[in-house]
Amino acid sequence: MKQLLAALAFFLMSATAAAQSAEADAAFRQQVQAFMDQWHKDAANADPVYFDKMAASGIYIGTDKSEIWTRDQFKAWAKPFFDRKKAWAFTAVKRNIYFSADKSYIWFDEQLNTQMGICQASGVLHRTSGGFEIEHYQLSLAVPNPLMDQFSKAVREFEAKQ
Repeated sequence: MKQLLAALAFFLMSATAAAQSAEADAAFRQQVQAFMDQWHKDAANADPVYFDKMAASGIYIGTDKSEIWTRDQFKAWAKPFFDRKKAWAFTAVKRNIYFSADKSYIWFDEQLNTQMGICQASGVLHRTSGGFEIEHYQLSLAVPNPLMDQFSKAVREFEAKQ
């Protein structure tokens, strides 16, 4: 009987710990969601804090093959958009979030509603004592497979003229 009670107590403690861990993970994912949503809102509102959310050594890769920037290069490129007080408006329609066991590194993928249509992006965040910072972000245009031949042809023709 004592063994049964001990096993039951162990099971209940394990189940409680697992539930608490799942709740903590869900709360952490929500913090990441809020951070990324705010980052996209900062761009839409041309708020310079947008760039402060990127690590000093952060990388932003845009949709054009020439768009591989450090944070400061990206900031310089984006200056005309931010000067006019309206940049780009991306809204996440789906986001998957993953993280290291110690929650210091977070990686994600997201689908975004943009002025270009649906785009996909992926990125890496680092959690520091000051909060999250974006280490790497890559934006890609989502091309439907039935349009790929036509799209690829247009890109090849464009590049041949360059």
